[in-house]
Amino acid sequence: MKDLSTSAILSRRTVLSAALGSATTLAVAPRASLASLTSGPSTFPPQTQDEHQIPFTNDEQPQDMANQIVWQKLSDWHTPAEQLYEVSHYEKPADVTDRGLRITGMVDRPASLTLAQIRGMQSETYTAVLECGGNGASARFSGAIGNMQWTGTRLLPILEHAGIDPDAIEVVFFGEDKGEEEIRGNTYEQQFARSLPLREPVMETAMLCYEINGVPLSMVHGSPLRLVVPGWYGVAWVKWLNRIDLVDRRYVGRFMSRDYVTLRGEETEGGTVWHRTLVGPINVKSITARTIRQTDGNVRIEGAAWTDGTPLRSVQISIDGGSWVDVALQPPPADATPHTWTFWSYTWTNPTSGSHTIVSRAIDMKGRVQPSAEDPQIAMKRTYWEASQQVVREIELTE
Repeated sequence: MKDLSTSAILSRRTVLSAALGSATTLAVAPRASLASLTSGPSTFPPQTQDEHQIPFTNDEQPQDMANQIVWQKLSDWHTPAEQLYEVSHYEKPADVTDRGLRITGMVDRPASLTLAQIRGMQSETYTAVLECGGNGASARFSGAIGNMQWTGTRLLPILEHAGIDPDAIEVVFFGEDKGEEEIRGNTYEQQFARSLPLREPVMETAMLCYEINGVPLSMVHGSPLRLVVPGWYGVAWVKWLNRIDLVDRRYVGRFMSRDYVTLRGEETEGGTVWHRTLVGPINVKSITARTIRQTDGNVRIEGAAWTDGTPLRSVQISIDGGSWVDVALQPPPADATPHTWTFWSYTWTNPTSGSHTIVSRAIDMKGRVQPSAEDPQIAMKRTYWEASQQVVREIELTE
């Protein structure tokens, strides 16, 4: 892990300042990609002409859903941009021309950058999962996720060059979208905003992004510039980004303190204690995408799993409430990173006819296990965000 102490940040900043010159002509020096490059297939095994898909009998997700992954149709490891979900919290900005990006707050050299200047910096394409914080809250809203290629430039060198004040603790990101909020009896115009901790590993992978899957961002996905925060839920990926502000106190706007806050109860000897926590890093999660009846009568079960960047230890399935068994994890393709999803499969041999249930769970290298719906982590949750529970699929097999 890289040193994110104040002294280390200031040391790197000094080197960058000497090499790069004024803030109006920023150009970030090349740096190594964080991708873990391997080789392998990027799709599920092709379905042969004599094989057929077995539909889930309890699947309430519409099969013609727009702007979401339809799990039973999942095939490509890379998600097409037109399938990516769309969520906004205030009215979308009418003008998406390049209004520039301001770096303000606790920096030595405040800066105003154009999109052309940002595009002129060292670019990197990084593949990562983008998942909505409310994905999985209902069966109809279960495909708000995508595995995309994001092109842009790393955030931290830009902040280092601006000169990070040693007392700064958070970075606040403001979008162009605005709305009115009532605060203590008065109404104020507010921009959408989220913050990230300055001296945490998340800053090493955060990017200023202007392309998705090799083409410029569309307006609905944050054109001309958005924040990319691999390993965090989508609410942190601020769209229509126009200002970055460094502060020495915690930022507590609406989407950090009231919305996108998970309320969860804990049973104690003295009664239930209720905790509120920020919707931030992604929870370990998996889902069974589809089942295929093979020509030999066996059933191939396929799905996907993802984490906050912590390596995946295993994915397991249980059929009809039986013991958990490991599935096969597909080799990752060339642009896999710690923040991409993993496809998996399992061959169920000699299945019997009748009704069956299939459920998967993912486990990461920290030992965190995807919870069941009955687990207190889910059962005691009173808000719909962070719905990372196991998904039970039902199928009907005939001879």
